[in-house]
Amino acid sequence: MTIIAVISPKGGVGKTSVSVNLGCALAEKGCSVRLVDMDPQNALRLHLGANPAQTGGLVHQTLQHQEWQYAEFDSAYYGVSFIPFGVVSEIERITFESQLGRMPNLLHDNLASLEQMPGGLTIIDTPPGPSVYTQQALSVANLVLVVMMPDAGSYATLPSIEGLLQYYCASRADFYGSYFILNQFDASHVLNRDIKSVMQHDLGERLAPFCVHRDVSMSEALAFQQPAKRYAPYSQGVDDIEHLATWLNALLGRGGRD
Repeated sequence: MTIIAVISPKGGVGKTSVSVNLGCALAEKGCSVRLVDMDPQNALRLHLGANPAQTGGLVHQTLQHQEWQYAEFDSAYYGVSFIPFGVVSEIERITFESQLGRMPNLLHDNLASLEQMPGGLTIIDTPPGPSVYTQQALSVANLVLVVMMPDAGSYATLPSIEGLLQYYCASRADFYGSYFILNQFDASHVLNRDIKSVMQHDLGERLAPFCVHRDVSMSEALAFQQPAKRYAPYSQGVDDIEHLATWLNALLGRGGRD
């Protein structure tokens, strides 16, 4: 099973939206996809129509010494399964983060305890910036996708992101590589185009060949608790995600269904 960590240098870049919609697009191409929410915002589930009143998740399972499989939901309608972070109190969050700090293999061991999907993909959504969540996700990831916006603030974080990738991933034999995705790209903005050009120069083939364009339907889909393709199947953002899914399949050596 291939593990993909989705990270971002700062908040508000649409990382969770990219994670969910890319996972659903990969599932449509024949991949078995599991989404794991390691972000305390606990927003991933809302993209998949989960009941907002549902409080359970991986944090409660960990604190109760139970396996994560009991917190996994099968979203057959969208072709994926997902494990939410869970609605937690401040004490529960602090306790969980303390465990992550003391037990560097906590994520690895819990993922290993789940039912393994032959040839499947596990996509881990993480909070923005460096954190114990991101550290553990990077430590188990076979591939990392860095979601960024085409602005000066995101570009300025490149050295810190590269530092994280070098420390947690580069020396591992099971690490395939890291790639950057530009989200909310607006070709009509000169700065967006300039940042893209600079990143292409700096990153080369590590910059994904397709951007996700600024598209209001991507955020509107969350309001309706649906993946974007279910809400607006012919939108620009959905088309971009489809191209990214095809590119990622090829990157991983998978044929998939077109």
